[in-house]
Amino acid sequence: MKHKLSVFLLAAALLSGSACIQAQARTDYDHQTNFNSYKTYTWLQVQSGNPLWDDRIKADVDGQLAAKGWIKVDSNGDASVSAFRSTHDQRTLQTFYDGFGGGWRWRGFGEDDGMSTTTTIVTKVGNVVIDIFDGHTKKLVWRGVDRNDLSSNPDKNIGKLSKDMSRMFKNFPPK
Repeated sequence: MKHKLSVFLLAAALLSGSACIQAQARTDYDHQTNFNSYKTYTWLQVQSGNPLWDDRIKADVDGQLAAKGWIKVDSNGDASVSAFRSTHDQRTLQTFYDGFGGGWRWRGFGEDDGMSTTTTIVTKVGNVVIDIFDGHTKKLVWRGVDRNDLSSNPDKNIGKLSKDMSRMFKNFPPK
């Protein structure tokens, strides 16, 4: 019985820990903006702290906007696009309980010495923010924010970026 409970608690801890690091994409926009009036766009800047990632973000956003019928121009676009990427370490505590220890139970007052082990899990998390401004008024009209755990394998992170951008631009332009 104790062994089954220990296995159950370990599984619950692992599942709850993995649920904390799910990819998240959120968008917001100016509800007064008519996105049908935008046909072209210009890049303002991409800041990621890494020129390789600048190019990857730009290429993914270009692909998403091209799929929506937007055309990239060198200057004076109907809209202007900016991107920012950052990373940080997220710490998660996971505790595994081996037995319940002392306390009142169905067998009377506990005689078991329970033990717990707490482990700190450090996960590298990446954030990408894409802003789209009206090219004439310079007003922010759309923002997409994505958060995802990062791998030590750059190829996996490149794949995650592409999936995240697809998820972010899924309902773009807003109607």
